[in-house]
Amino acid sequence: MAASAAIPREFIWRRIHSLMGFWLVLFLVEHLITNSQAALWLGDNGQGFVRMVDFLHNLPYLQVLECVLIGVPLLLHMIWGIQYLFTAKPNSSRSDGSRPSLPQYTRNRAYTWQRITSWILLVGIIGHVAKFRFLDYPSSVHVGGRDVYFVQVNMDDGLYSVAARLGVMLYGAEEIVYQEKAFEERREEKALLEAAEQMKEERLDIIEGVSKAPFQRQKQVILDAAQNYQEKAKWLSAVSSYQIKPGEVVAETTNFGTAVLLSVRDTFKSPVYVVLYTIFVMAACYHACNGFWTFLITWGWVLRRSAQKSMVSFAYAFMALLLLLGLCSIWGTFWLNLRH
Repeated sequence: MAASAAIPREFIWRRIHSLMGFWLVLFLVEHLITNSQAALWLGDNGQGFVRMVDFLHNLPYLQVLECVLIGVPLLLHMIWGIQYLFTAKPNSSRSDGSRPSLPQYTRNRAYTWQRITSWILLVGIIGHVAKFRFLDYPSSVHVGGRDVYFVQVNMDDGLYSVAARLGVMLYGAEEIVYQEKAFEERREEKALLEAAEQMKEERLDIIEGVSKAPFQRQKQVILDAAQNYQEKAKWLSAVSSYQIKPGEVVAETTNFGTAVLLSVRDTFKSPVYVVLYTIFVMAACYHACNGFWTFLITWGWVLRRSAQKSMVSFAYAFMALLLLLGLCSIWGTFWLNLRH
């Protein structure tokens, strides 16, 4: 009895690459649906975007989920995709005869564009993650029993009404200096803080976790004032850590999603970023939808030629829908809302 042939390792990796690609298509759909609501004329002043971002931000073990559900699939797909990039031999362009040239076939052209968009996505994803996950990620401080988020943005006339509608406080460089000086003059509260610290050191009336001291209103006032002073110091340290340039402000909000919304809006004020992200999103939509069509063929979901042609039309329609969602967030967040 002949031994069964082992499955080639390359076959397994190609299937893993395909599965990870399909998972990333699903993530792209969710990502673009969420981002499209950053356009302030969608989702009631961007509240759809804010709610979705807050939901994701408040998930337990968020960093683990990001690594497992996004990082690992992206890394696996990217590693094998890079190998494709360096071993691929597109044949849809003209040739001098030294290599095959068959530009008349649609799938050959699609194969070439899949490789081109791979390069765009390789650079774009690295830049996108670096910018929004690290460089422009909102900072936070816990004061008054809640988290407060800060993001540094460029000032424009529309930001006044946006801040008012979203409940955002704006601080320019002069106001931050004023807050610092006012804080330095709070000598009485600083003295109360020192008194509270002394109370903690001298508190010797607690036995087995039960306090023997009677309630004292004066002590409560001192401790409350000391706590307020400490929280104000934390807040001031956070807001003054920004290097504010002329024309910039620090936006403060108690909502993480709102801080991200302001960061996205500020990014798309720049025509350079608008152009770069338009190219990035177009590449992502084409790569995802063409890859989705290939996934259906690879896994045997669509085999008949007539069905394959029908799925090409579906893939183009799917791509157009995704592209519309992506362009909404790029062009609608600021340029279609100059006064909003």
